[in-house]
Amino acid sequence: MASGILVVDKPAGWTSMDVCAKLRGVFHEKRVGHGGTLDPMATGVLPVFVGRATRAVEFAEKSDKEYIAGIKLGVVTNTQDITGEVLEERPVSVSRKELEAALEGFRGDILQIPPMYSAIKIGGKKLYELARKGREVDRPARPVTIKSLELAEQQAENLYTIRVRCSKGTYIRTLCHDIGQALGCGGCMASLRRTMAAGFALEDAVTLEQVREAADPASLLLPVDCFFAGKPVLVLKSAGTEKKVRNGMTVVLPDLTPGEYRVYGQDGIFLALCQAQGGRLSTVKSFFEV
Repeated sequence: MASGILVVDKPAGWTSMDVCAKLRGVFHEKRVGHGGTLDPMATGVLPVFVGRATRAVEFAEKSDKEYIAGIKLGVVTNTQDITGEVLEERPVSVSRKELEAALEGFRGDILQIPPMYSAIKIGGKKLYELARKGREVDRPARPVTIKSLELAEQQAENLYTIRVRCSKGTYIRTLCHDIGQALGCGGCMASLRRTMAAGFALEDAVTLEQVREAADPASLLLPVDCFFAGKPVLVLKSAGTEKKVRNGMTVVLPDLTPGEYRVYGQDGIFLALCQAQGGRLSTVKSFFEV
């Protein structure tokens, strides 16, 4: 039974759920989920969790992301990216120095108004469903954190590349739109490539073609415990203790330093992510096959 993490270099034109649907067929496994949505036009790192490993999706969604994005100045669209309907075209007289100065106002903790073309629900309706009917509703601004924001290069007249590292929930197309508004000329996202998500980078990724051509696609899966590689390892020393962890019971370990641990059985099988506090070890999420 397939179980693990496949880091996919998502191609343009596919939704994140398209990728999951394809992999359900490849692995003959219904339990397939991804660790952070990418728009169809975007490419890059899409961590996909297969089998029992899907229990880690909730942790992946909370992680920071990194992107390389193209920002086109002078163009405003209804989707805030280049695929949308052009609402305005404005003259641009912005120097590279002025663009770099504008980026300063978007570093750190900022507020973003989610775009109408997004899956956020307001009043029980997804925003993009309302947008497709020509409706626009008020959206409360949401706090996000831009950990780093750099101007990489100028690709063409009024077309630049930025590098962004950000918290979950950040809309890069909204960031491009808002930078354009701050400059007074408008702007939209022209391209997007995710270079890191859930701690995985492009060098960890495989293409869907590589998956299709693999003699054994399961050999491409990474073990789910690699996702928690930053946590210390705890190997349980007795069968009785292991049985308690497998049954979701709290274990008394008086000398254990407080914190989260990757917990393994005596045979080396990854059992669970656990939390130690006050000499007691409890399960946060189990990952062994039941």
